[in-house]
Amino acid sequence: MSFLSKADHDSYWCNLSLKWVYTDLFRSIYGQTRNFHLANDVLHDAIVKFAVKNSLRQIDEPQAYMRGIVKNTIVDYYRDAAHYVDMELSGANQDLLDAEHELSYQHSPEKIADLKQRMLALQNIIDCLPPKCRQVFWMHRIEGKLQTDVATELNISLNMVERHMIRALVDISLAKDFLLNDK
Repeated sequence: MSFLSKADHDSYWCNLSLKWVYTDLFRSIYGQTRNFHLANDVLHDAIVKFAVKNSLRQIDEPQAYMRGIVKNTIVDYYRDAAHYVDMELSGANQDLLDAEHELSYQHSPEKIADLKQRMLALQNIIDCLPPKCRQVFWMHRIEGKLQTDVATELNISLNMVERHMIRALVDISLAKDFLLNDK
């Protein structure tokens, strides 16, 4: 199979204008990547993909098909590059990268498992509070009710609500300190 068309051996290959490929298409790739070497890599990878596809069947619109291959190849390069970190980043870029890393860490399986363990430990601490103290804490902190509303609803004084809250917060704080220092 000959990849050169019979009409013009110098400027066409697989029904694709080489002049267009190495001028217009290359400029377009360079404009998207702003990197001469990356633009060359993308172009040559796209040419190889085009040649493989063209050898299987004739392509009706070679320039449009080539632009699609280039677009997908650029996306692939950037997707692959996202897995690597440039060690010579400036301070502003490093802050952005740190924020991105922190965001990905927040949703990592390790972080989710850690949060589940902490929530379970907190629930165990709350469960160990005396019943009335636990009920006051739950209504005020979790449900967001005012202390006066809690006192009215439970038919206890505002002073008792405050004492139950202080007891709950002290117990939770002590348990938290114990758990953090135990590790």
